[in-house]
Amino acid sequence: MNELILSIESSCDDSSIALTDIHSYKLIKHLKLSQEKEHQIYGGVVPELASRLHAVALPKLLEKIKPFFPHIKAVAVTTHPGLSVSLHEGVIMAKTIATFLNIPIIGVNHLKGHIYSLFIEKESSLPLLTLLVSGGHTQIIEVQNPNKMKILATTIDDSVGEAFDKVAKMLHLGYPGGPIIEKLARQGNENRFNFPVPLQKSPQIAFSLSGLKNAVRLQIEALGKLSLQDKKDIAASFQKAILAHLLQKSKKVFKTNSIKNFAIVGGVSANSYIKNGFKKLCKEFNKEFLEVDLAFTSDNAAMIGRYGIEMYKLKQFNSLDEIQVKPTKRLQSGDFLD
Repeated sequence: MNELILSIESSCDDSSIALTDIHSYKLIKHLKLSQEKEHQIYGGVVPELASRLHAVALPKLLEKIKPFFPHIKAVAVTTHPGLSVSLHEGVIMAKTIATFLNIPIIGVNHLKGHIYSLFIEKESSLPLLTLLVSGGHTQIIEVQNPNKMKILATTIDDSVGEAFDKVAKMLHLGYPGGPIIEKLARQGNENRFNFPVPLQKSPQIAFSLSGLKNAVRLQIEALGKLSLQDKKDIAASFQKAILAHLLQKSKKVFKTNSIKNFAIVGGVSANSYIKNGFKKLCKEFNKEFLEVDLAFTSDNAAMIGRYGIEMYKLKQFNSLDEIQVKPTKRLQSGDFLD
């Protein structure tokens, strides 16, 4: 049997455990339980509920991989950023397993995990420029190596995923909002509403979604009772403005950065409209577009394990005392991921 790394992800509302071959990168097991149905009635994730559901789901998933225990050489776990009460459940489990099996433990930054979702079951391709767009983050990150990842641009307010969810809530579409809006937008007129492209006239290389979100709210109020076509047109026009904003600011980075590989990662990277827009931009700047398998765009343990392998090979382990849930902090342009 091959040497394996066990990985655990519980940063938000997905409980996930994976087993990955350390040498071939082959994904041996990938188990995941989503909490979407439980949170839908609230229109978003409720932290205390998420924590309780992780406490039930994670042991169930672990039970399924017990036969592999003798072959596990290390355990990797998400420690930040995320919901502290959710992260806590994964960290407790990881520390218990590391102690029981007497194996090294590796704390993983969730954002680094998303970047390495690109390399599940394959070698990494670095250096890399990546746009990380998810429910909690919107950032352009320059990746030189597993330990050197620099923020080139970030949001000054909402994330793209958060904006999708909030607009979906305004339209009474349900949660999570991103996939619902993308589906509606396919049948909508993206030119019906001229929503403002954020920071369009600003030289600042940053993202901002709060103004666009407010413009959508005002349009919904102005229309009053919405027809289904109204909702489709709002979704399409909103999505068009989002893409224009992301492209405009990314283009500024592309003009001064010579790194050839580019990718979009995070939950919003599953959006084909946004993805196709960036494929065209990469072609314009002669950059290679790397794509995440759709199965790994949302939060998952496979990406945590893939990054964990890099740390294992570098022998960069943590002590049990070092594995703690870290508080989420707002990153600024020029900061490095820790």
